[in-house]
Amino acid sequence: MTTAPWRDPALPAAARVDDLLTRMTLEEKTAQLYGVWVGAATDGAGVAPHQQAMDTDHDWDELIARGLGQLTRSFGTAPVDPAVGARSLAAAQRRIMAAGRFGIPAVAHEECLAGFTAWRATAYPVPLAWGASFDPDLVEEMARRIGADLRAVGVHQGLAPVLDVVRDPRWGRVEETIGEDPYLVGTIGTAYVRGLEAAGIVATLKHFAGYASSAGARNLAPVRAGTREFADVTLPPFEMALREGGARSVMAAYTETDGVPASADPHLLTGLLREEWGFTGTVVADYFGIDFLRTLHRVAGSPAEAAHLALRAGIDVELPTLKCYGEDLVEAVRRGTVPEALVDRAARRILLQKCELGLLDEDWQPAVPESVDLDSPANRAVARRLAEESVVLLSNPDGLLPLSPGLRIAVAGPRAADALAMLGCYSFPSHVGTQHPEVPTGIEIPTLLDALRTELPDAKVTFAEGCGVLEPDVSGFTEAVARAAEADVCVAVLGDRSGLFGRGTSGEGCDVADLSLPGVQGELLEALLATGVPVVLVLLTGRPYALGRFHGRLGATVQAFFPGEEGGAAVAGVLSGRVNPSGRLPVSVPRAPGGQPWTYLQPPLGLAGEVSSLDPTPLYPFGHGRSYTAFAWSDFAGEDVAVIGTDGSYDLSLTVRNTGDREGAEVVQLYLHDPVASVTRPDVRLIGYRRVDLAPGEAKRVTFRFHADLSAFTDRTGARVVEPGAVELRLAASTTDVRHTVRLTLTGPLRVLGADRRLRCGTQVSPADVSPADVSQAE
Repeated sequence: MTTAPWRDPALPAAARVDDLLTRMTLEEKTAQLYGVWVGAATDGAGVAPHQQAMDTDHDWDELIARGLGQLTRSFGTAPVDPAVGARSLAAAQRRIMAAGRFGIPAVAHEECLAGFTAWRATAYPVPLAWGASFDPDLVEEMARRIGADLRAVGVHQGLAPVLDVVRDPRWGRVEETIGEDPYLVGTIGTAYVRGLEAAGIVATLKHFAGYASSAGARNLAPVRAGTREFADVTLPPFEMALREGGARSVMAAYTETDGVPASADPHLLTGLLREEWGFTGTVVADYFGIDFLRTLHRVAGSPAEAAHLALRAGIDVELPTLKCYGEDLVEAVRRGTVPEALVDRAARRILLQKCELGLLDEDWQPAVPESVDLDSPANRAVARRLAEESVVLLSNPDGLLPLSPGLRIAVAGPRAADALAMLGCYSFPSHVGTQHPEVPTGIEIPTLLDALRTELPDAKVTFAEGCGVLEPDVSGFTEAVARAAEADVCVAVLGDRSGLFGRGTSGEGCDVADLSLPGVQGELLEALLATGVPVVLVLLTGRPYALGRFHGRLGATVQAFFPGEEGGAAVAGVLSGRVNPSGRLPVSVPRAPGGQPWTYLQPPLGLAGEVSSLDPTPLYPFGHGRSYTAFAWSDFAGEDVAVIGTDGSYDLSLTVRNTGDREGAEVVQLYLHDPVASVTRPDVRLIGYRRVDLAPGEAKRVTFRFHADLSAFTDRTGARVVEPGAVELRLAASTTDVRHTVRLTLTGPLRVLGADRRLRCGTQVSPADVSPADVSQAE
């Protein structure tokens, strides 16, 4: 029997797919263009369509007879034992292969934003905590572990990372982002992509593009970002993750910019993404995003019209389930209203990716592991390290922290004794588990109260909740105040309850009007402060909150962004001193709740000035974070004033020494200030950073290699240019804590940059007595 060319692994993938497409009917090609939302059977027998999402009368056996593009979240829909889920997914793949003429399995995808969103899988810190760590290497290690777990149970594609850059912290999905700076988002997000792709999982960049710039911080609101903001803030993380991370999929955003929905924008999804950036992977719809062209955006009058717009724009796969790319599309093609070439284009991209994944190989078989541990000790160790590195000590003016071992400690607040206080909205216990209260959490998530009692066994720890997260009831204040008055120190644990679409204070669809602490938590904190007992404020949140009201009255302030299942131990370790805090703010902390609905990336008119009574200056700036040790910066190498070409480079070096008596980590940050440009520019912006771990008394030499490309921006013509003229390079511990400035003059012609421009600042760390000869381009 002769093997068909499309089955021959010795042939190039393109040749195999071209042969296969000639053999497929229109119905078989369109079947590759959509997923079906399924739930794994609890007996391992297979999967069944998720009827609530399906909203159609399609029969499973009828669907798979034509083949199937994707299986949606067989693990992430309801609690299922991972081993049973793997058997169910394998059984479903065998049925799909047996039902269709070609025996092609489906791509199985899952959410994996803060870990594999599956029952009994590790709940890692949320992306905002990744940003706070300033540690791309550790984020990459985490992503490798997530990818290995996905692959072990038969999953091919992960719907992460989120590369949206925070533009307004009132937005509910801030917790899912990495921060408010595109360079930080790009470097950390690219590290995640590298880890996931190294494990063999297709990483999916989302949400392309502009989603976080929705007006008024409302989920899915119109985007009113200007051309330069879109080009210089929104797009760079995606470009970096594609070019340097090798992401193989992109998810189109729900939003519309200047009247054009992203899911119907060929200039974005084809012109920029494919023709300019050279992307060759698949573009997938955000869930129901294609049908939203009809129901929400009202730019299509029927499912077929929505399908036509999406295909023409460049969306290859309809997710999560079949709405527009099925019979309506087939009939439209047969009527001649939708060109079949659009179907062929999308099907070819999908089949090429399946070929890369080995799904067209004749000997492919689904994974059926004998045992599955999605929350291994090694996973938890990485989760613990990342949680510890992400905790930010905002203030400790009088050295109240670390807490002494034998103190009387009154713990108060609605987040102290709730395990879910550690988790974001895409961790399985929050995302799905709350709908199944009869099912145990599946993983161990120590609360901060329990972790603190373990951390300080000799302390006398009492607890009173005081109030709920959002509820207006203040009847619990009396007990909380009484416990605080009896103590040596009060630890107030306040913050968010993550949820979806209004069921929480943070998370998708949980946008807020201002940045006051939720509910009556601010009033509880006032009552605790009124006791005169020193108060340590611990915030477990998905966004920054305005703290100016309490500034100067708190004994210490600790910020943790949903630090995951090991977060309780990590924060307790910071309070006890076992962990030296090393997190840095990936978002600014505002002073007033309504005075800063934006980020630090502001041109001169966005800064404080005499023309307005509103002062947007943050209480704690981007990049800020304290330590229990001290660091000295010295021996700055290079001229304080220098000249390079508009295509030149310049090395900056300094020595960082730990002058304290305990180990710690400093984060050296490099900012660019452009005094005069042809368009207004942010006052400062991050262009490089390096986290440096130091033992007591140890010193290391840190070198940055700045290239003129890093000064580029989008000019009035829409081109990305390097302009000749003066710039300043600022070595700093935050946007406002500048330690050394180099004034450069860029000489030569204005340069227009292309897709080969340099995206990152090379860094190197070496012993302090060694002069680095070569600076790598790796962060």
